[in-house]
Amino acid sequence: MAPMKFAYVGCGGMGQGVHIPNFATIAGVELVALAEIRPKLGELVQKRWGFRKLYRSHLDLIGDPEVEAVGVSAGMTAQGEIARDLVRAGKHVFMEKPMAISVAQAEDMLEASRAGGGRIMVAYMKRYDAGNEIAKQCLEEFLQDEKMGKPFYARQHGFCGDWLANYDWAGALSTNEPYPSGPAERYPDWLPESLYDDYINYLQQWTHNLNLLRWFLDAGDDVKVAWVDLTGDTGVVGFHMKGVRAIIESGGVSYHGWEEHTQVYFPNGWVRVASPPLLLKNVPALVEIYRAGDVQEHIHPVPSWSWAYRREAEHFVDAVRDKRPFRSGAEDTLTDVRLFEEVFKIRAKQLKRR
Repeated sequence: MAPMKFAYVGCGGMGQGVHIPNFATIAGVELVALAEIRPKLGELVQKRWGFRKLYRSHLDLIGDPEVEAVGVSAGMTAQGEIARDLVRAGKHVFMEKPMAISVAQAEDMLEASRAGGGRIMVAYMKRYDAGNEIAKQCLEEFLQDEKMGKPFYARQHGFCGDWLANYDWAGALSTNEPYPSGPAERYPDWLPESLYDDYINYLQQWTHNLNLLRWFLDAGDDVKVAWVDLTGDTGVVGFHMKGVRAIIESGGVSYHGWEEHTQVYFPNGWVRVASPPLLLKNVPALVEIYRAGDVQEHIHPVPSWSWAYRREAEHFVDAVRDKRPFRSGAEDTLTDVRLFEEVFKIRAKQLKRR
């Protein structure tokens, strides 16, 4: 097959440390162009990874007919605007989460995708973790097995910790160039300014958790916010996901590892996964499967050594080549944006009543 003509926008830590190295080492991917608003840094990264062309802006890159697909790492509002421009020009986009910071911004991106033909995949790497894939398959089997009963409760516990796990950033290139200001933040127009920080912090960190829980329950857009108990971005939020009561517990602990697990309960068993630190290479989630009954079964399937960040990049390449849907496409992840707005609408009303 002809190689995928790939470009990248942004030379920040995640771009240099994770995504560019992954795409650069996937067979059949050709690094065609790089866009970076800091010219010296752009030149250094271009040379290191062998991009053939360098642009100052994604707007310059858009006109390159050779570019087929683009990875994007930028500020949370900026990357949504960049992705919108790229898909309108027919480029397929792999972008960091969150997809957008408001429903209005997300809908603009989807409209541009429909108009231009480019598709968006949001980098929810937890959906590509080999352990989570085993858990997902087991959940699908449980749902088909009448002996298990119907799922009645799901819990996502994310108290964070050390997500870097001593990841080696030593090779990341840097310059003393100032970072130019980006576009104005496109917060929801109803959101009080006093909640901006809480909203963006909650969205940035726990968007992964919400997205994973929806995927495990195959809930799609059949999700409603039931109640909210937050102080800042710490607390508990309840949902109804496809008829299942579900909660997300958010918090922060000073922990040397990563304090996160997800569990789905059935009357006669459960499926549980414990997530590794995000940047710990080649260590997938730990899986626990329990079945009750006359002969009880408690097993811990062992997934292959692999890294979710690498596997999501491979999925993007394969899906573009084969014209298959993305596992974490923009149409699906619009639901996450909607739900985070709903959470903070409830939060804003709670504060107003005080």
